[in-house]
Amino acid sequence: MNFSLDPYNILAGFIFGTIGWGALSYGRRLDLWQPKSIGVTLMVYPYFFSNAWLLWGIGVGLLVALWFYHDE
Repeated sequence: MNFSLDPYNILAGFIFGTIGWGALSYGRRLDLWQPKSIGVTLMVYPYFFSNAWLLWGIGVGLLVALWFYHDE
């Protein structure tokens, strides 16, 4: 694990973790596996990346995926 106390990494972990928790709750409520898996990934992946560009890029990519896999 590449844990970093860089402020950008902490901010990214907080933002994406909070959105991931919401996606997980949303997926549980509607019993959809896509938002559940994206939510868990959003909460866990910041622990494995310390590069700020990569961290924010993956997070934005997962949010785009969440946008396409939500149920209206």
